[in-house]
Amino acid sequence: MQRAIAQDFNASIGDNGIQATTLHSEPYDLLGRKIAIGQVEIGRPGQFGLDKRATWRPNLNLSQVFVLDAQATPDDYVDDHAAMVAGVMVGRDKRHLGVAPEARLFSTAIGSTMNSAQPEECLATQHITQQNGGDVRAINFSFGESLSRDPRPNPTLDGNALLTQCLDWTARVHDVLHVVAGNQGSGGIPIPTDHYNGITTAYTTRLQGDVFNKIDFANLSALPVGSGSRLIRNEINAGDRRAISLSAPGSRLNLLTSFNTMDQVSGTSFAAPHIVGTVALLQEFGDRQLKAQADQWSLDARRHEVMKAILLNSAEKIADTGDGKHLEMSRTILSKSNKTWLEGDAYSNPDIPLDIEMGTGQLNAYRAYTQFAAGQWSTAAPVPNLGWDYGKVSVRSFQDYRLATPLQQDSFVSLTLTWDRWVDLDDNNNNGQYDVGETFTDRGLNDLNLYLLPADTNDLGEAVCRSTSPVDSVEHIFCPVPQTGKYKVRVVYAEQANQASQDYAIAWWTATTP
Repeated sequence: MQRAIAQDFNASIGDNGIQATTLHSEPYDLLGRKIAIGQVEIGRPGQFGLDKRATWRPNLNLSQVFVLDAQATPDDYVDDHAAMVAGVMVGRDKRHLGVAPEARLFSTAIGSTMNSAQPEECLATQHITQQNGGDVRAINFSFGESLSRDPRPNPTLDGNALLTQCLDWTARVHDVLHVVAGNQGSGGIPIPTDHYNGITTAYTTRLQGDVFNKIDFANLSALPVGSGSRLIRNEINAGDRRAISLSAPGSRLNLLTSFNTMDQVSGTSFAAPHIVGTVALLQEFGDRQLKAQADQWSLDARRHEVMKAILLNSAEKIADTGDGKHLEMSRTILSKSNKTWLEGDAYSNPDIPLDIEMGTGQLNAYRAYTQFAAGQWSTAAPVPNLGWDYGKVSVRSFQDYRLATPLQQDSFVSLTLTWDRWVDLDDNNNNGQYDVGETFTDRGLNDLNLYLLPADTNDLGEAVCRSTSPVDSVEHIFCPVPQTGKYKVRVVYAEQANQASQDYAIAWWTATTP
């Protein structure tokens, strides 16, 4: 066992996984310093000096631990699962290093499910968003609620469970990226995987050798056909909206428990914290750029929509052959049936932006850094082949990003557009905070669309690629350029549900002519 663990040392965060260890080293030197992230779970990790189970001094960078919205008391709700999840984010032990070992983690336990349900889970979520002076960049949710416990009549994953609405409200109001572990086939914990404003993750395993590159069979993310269709319908979103945004390593990981032992575990519970840890690395870099007053940087770099667009757009799909046409991706990610992203309906159908099993692909922290480090570029002037923006578009209008250099025939373009569903708090006592007993109102999702157009046309019928989902809060394009030439990216506000002006984040990655 020890020999197997030694061979697996930090595999999921190294070159065979998300390449976070590359960012730990010079010249990047990113460890998540001074960045606050959160954890909401049934239990909580043990903290040295508070819990007897933590007398061995667990090497976790825990800032504070809570139960719901109160300070934790010794040994209450200390949980191995929560400890291992925390270790993926902020572990400092040499046996398993976290993605962001210097980030500041604030963790809260929901506690007994006999006494806590979605209202208490929302209260706990809100409490974490308010830590670190209200500056928490991302929160990990490696738990969920059963539809059988949802009090609505005939509940479905339509985005309107109280906890799901709570996540979308807190994302918008507190500007935090929620990362939710996806379902794993038991039919038990689908809420809040149907949220709009954050990321829901699937997990990958190692198909051959040590490289994470295949969606694990335990993930239940498939079309509802066949003998398992009833269970699948209970675990995927209602209607045509896709649930999985992104995949990350989560199979056969060797993680430290509260008892200073190492267990081998699998699941989306351990994939999600890879994403949250990556946010901490990127945000440390972003804050460094802001402090240096670097060109092409603004406080928009902290926006949760920007982080979502960066992570989704930089994901790995198809291994590059060396000519740069597949945007220098290092590996091909396979579905459970060994199909690539190019063989799925998200590639062939413009109304479907996300692959049902892998979202936009697999997380790569180094590629996300490369995408983020390219900086913010507006529509005011032609933009480079790699970059991002946080912009605004008015109803029945559009924004154009003109690419400064020509694109090469048969090279791929990756484009991602993200924006928020608008959820309001029904604030009965007008205190500006959620209180148990209050509810939320879904004001709907404005419909934005995304196009790649030849630079000299305004006719959407001439778009060479498009993403036009009427139900998702993300549009994503990964397509080949039909012929060498100049192009532009267009963001269109197609249909209004709430505000007449919509904030959005966009990220683009293209290959230029040699």
